[in-house]
Amino acid sequence: MPDFWKDWSDAAALGLEAQGVIAMRLLKIAAGGPAADAECRLMVTEKFAAASAALAEAALALAGGKSIHDAATLALVPVRRRVQANHQRLMQG
Repeated sequence: MPDFWKDWSDAAALGLEAQGVIAMRLLKIAAGGPAADAECRLMVTEKFAAASAALAEAALALAGGKSIHDAATLALVPVRRRVQANHQRLMQG
């Protein structure tokens, strides 16, 4: 049985971390130059990669007989991993 409060707090944490990544990216883009261009390109390409990975995780879960809740939880794993990696990378410089 899904735990509503855990799911809600996990989603809120992911949302807050994603907002932090967006803020750091905007600062980098606003500074301009080659780093801004590279960040814009990375932003777009990683969206496709994360969406593709999320879709694959969800499809495999559903094909394996898992519930829609489990499929959604598994689909968020690659998204969460990418957000955390971006947060770490952008915090370093």
